[in-house]
Amino acid sequence: MVALLTACRPEVAEVLERARAEERLSAADALVFARLSSSELLALLQVADELRARHHGDVVTYSPKVFLPLTNLCRDYCRYCTFRKDPGEPGAKTMSPEEVLATASAGARLGCKEALFSLGDKPEAQFPEMRQTLQRYGYRRTLDYLEAMCRLVLEHTPLLPHANPGVMGPRDLARLREVNASLGLMLETTSRRLLAPGMAHDRAPDKDPAVRLKTIENAGKLRIPFTTGILIGIGETFAERVEALCAIRDLHERYGHIQEVIIQNFRAKPDIPMRHHPEPTLLDFLRTLAVARLLLGGAMNIQAPPNLTPEQYQLLLTAGINDWGGISPLTIDFINPEAPWPQLRTLERVTAELGLRLRQRLPIYPEYVVRKPGFIATSLAPRIRALVDADGYPLDQGIRSG
Repeated sequence: MVALLTACRPEVAEVLERARAEERLSAADALVFARLSSSELLALLQVADELRARHHGDVVTYSPKVFLPLTNLCRDYCRYCTFRKDPGEPGAKTMSPEEVLATASAGARLGCKEALFSLGDKPEAQFPEMRQTLQRYGYRRTLDYLEAMCRLVLEHTPLLPHANPGVMGPRDLARLREVNASLGLMLETTSRRLLAPGMAHDRAPDKDPAVRLKTIENAGKLRIPFTTGILIGIGETFAERVEALCAIRDLHERYGHIQEVIIQNFRAKPDIPMRHHPEPTLLDFLRTLAVARLLLGGAMNIQAPPNLTPEQYQLLLTAGINDWGGISPLTIDFINPEAPWPQLRTLERVTAELGLRLRQRLPIYPEYVVRKPGFIATSLAPRIRALVDADGYPLDQGIRSG
């Protein structure tokens, strides 16, 4: 490490030394990594990996999940999204209760622990077709239907729901807390520039950073274990990435509820408006992962979705991540349908080759079960605690192939 630091510019070496000592870095500190030589990038990656190892040891986690795209109708028109649909478009769909239960039950038979609900933001506000669908099932709002489907999964399967329903107010957060082990909302960015015409979040009112930060803050006030993260490569600057990471850190320092931060890389797809937009390079992605580790600290759980960077799994590990996110033996990644999940045997092998161990987790991270009281809904606490060992990891670590 000393040799690598001596090859760095003094300002870079000084920030890396402070990071190794676990000092809290400022946004200005992190901006020294905006431009890096090869030696400086290697030093950054090594410090990030050192911080990960100091707090997480040799364990790298993942959540065996079943992916439930409750509805892909959405009132937002993010220019990078291939998930959202308008009514009548090919592939537009809202799952019925029977479909939800059948898919969740099939996932449970394969050893899944998590029922991941993903859905569009407030489609009933835009589309009368969605209001009619909800009325047919007996609900007024998509969030009401989501709550009922989470309860259905809890009552009829051993799975634990984790929902990503978009922007919510305190009342809906509180209701969903009772039927979810954890909740999530990607911050994506704090850049308001991206709301401008022609930018990534043009015609996407729910991607206003202030609104998203308020949802994450309200989750903290309610002591909800929460997943968030940033999406890189959609037109933001490096400084704006740092700003977003610092905003997440500030909320976590206030409320202690951010259980996981995802660093997700934009991938171009042929059927999106941003299909010609350049993807972040691998080196840029690794730099961002490592900077996230330094800013958020060694104890934070940091994830990079492995299916979005295939065949580079070990490099992602060397950048300081300690989690692979949700991986399904049954359902595709409906957000990135072109990107298949990696084989678990492959992840186990590449993880082991770095001297690390792959372990399952629940959708609520172990520390929120065993070391952070007050973050589990009273109604869910006995069920969750019965599933885990003394360290908070699932007693059943098995996964069965389809």
